[in-house]
Amino acid sequence: MSDELFAKGDTIRREVLGNAHVDRSIANADPFAKVIQDYVTKNAWGEVWGREGLDRRSRSILNLGMLSALGKEHELKVHIKGALRNGITREELAEIFLQVAIYCGAPAALECLRLARDVFADVDKNGLD
Repeated sequence: MSDELFAKGDTIRREVLGNAHVDRSIANADPFAKVIQDYVTKNAWGEVWGREGLDRRSRSILNLGMLSALGKEHELKVHIKGALRNGITREELAEIFLQVAIYCGAPAALECLRLARDVFADVDKNGLD
């Protein structure tokens, strides 16, 4: 089951985050980091993202809100790009970050907008992968 979960998680992770990001993460994983990479691939992507209870769009929206609230800038940028892959529009991202402003404060939302602009510039130049 563990190998199946890893394979399922790897597939979903690549579909949401793109091959380039996943390949970089794996290539940069030394033995210390490989343990976490395997855990995240199996549990976050294979087990949780692989469930049928929520679609990927909904999972992306939840992730954006949580990562915004936690101030996890690197992961937020990764998941903004993933949200675009999951069909969330730039206009919807603005609405999500407006919601963040109400519940987490304007500074958090402004940081989200700045990060989103960075992602948009990268996507406009290089595409989603």
